[in-house]
Amino acid sequence: MKKIYLAGGCFWGVEHYLSLLNGVIQTTVGYANSDIEAPSYEDLKAHRSLASETVEVVYDENIISLKELLEMFFLIIDPTILDRQGHDEGHQYRTGIYYVNDEDVEQIKSSLTELSLKYNEPIVTEMLPLDNFTIAEEYHQDYLIKNPEGYCHVDPRMFEIARKFKR
Repeated sequence: MKKIYLAGGCFWGVEHYLSLLNGVIQTTVGYANSDIEAPSYEDLKAHRSLASETVEVVYDENIISLKELLEMFFLIIDPTILDRQGHDEGHQYRTGIYYVNDEDVEQIKSSLTELSLKYNEPIVTEMLPLDNFTIAEEYHQDYLIKNPEGYCHVDPRMFEIARKFKR
């Protein structure tokens, strides 16, 4: 199993979407690369932390490759917008790819380069090593399963695309 951490705005929809992909074993929402220890949702809302809302993705690379996972992730974000996705605005809603394995760096760079060819504006999705990750409060975990009518900036049609993903 491998891990990658993906930030794409509000983590509720991103987590739900990624959890539906064949080969994704587990998803956990939390706060990545914080400048304070163990930030809370309230810390992010009050701008006391520079963490991003992020999804920890555990996946089986024999079923879904990092390249495929990133391609699917790119379908639900606008990588040219800084600190906003959908109606959510703020530094915690930036897009990012945070890696824990140095061997993933070249694939991430390649995927971002390939992505940049599809846009006229520069890609602002950050690519950084993961410094830290704090698991979010329990009520954020599997939020859209617990609250099917809950807010989500991810187009619900994308959930069906994720369910149908096969290598």
